[in-house]
Amino acid sequence: MSTLFLLAPLYLIFEVWQLVLSERYLGIKQIARGADPRALGLGEVTAFLWSMTLLSYWLWMLVLLTVRYGRAYAFGLLLVSVLGYSFRRGTSLKWILVILTFEGAVRIGLLMSLCAMTWRRL
Repeated sequence: MSTLFLLAPLYLIFEVWQLVLSERYLGIKQIARGADPRALGLGEVTAFLWSMTLLSYWLWMLVLLTVRYGRAYAFGLLLVSVLGYSFRRGTSLKWILVILTFEGAVRIGLLMSLCAMTWRRL
């Protein structure tokens, strides 16, 4: 059993945190007000932690590609992330929340499955 699999619950928590932040900064109330989320600003500490966690998350997914039982999960996570990003780049602000929510839900499902597989293998 690779110790890489033991990081899956941490990234699961991160995904839930991302959904909360996306609702806060791109939520329906923000859209109704016509607010631009880029103008709201993120706290420095929050932005730093989010960025560093995102970078480590991508690194973890890439390294997970080298582990036999993690390839399918890593490929799925990477595919969902890349497709979600490409859809978000070409859409209006109103649809970004929908895409982020769907993308996050799929990644959470993959991470939950990876956590369950890890638990069974312990």
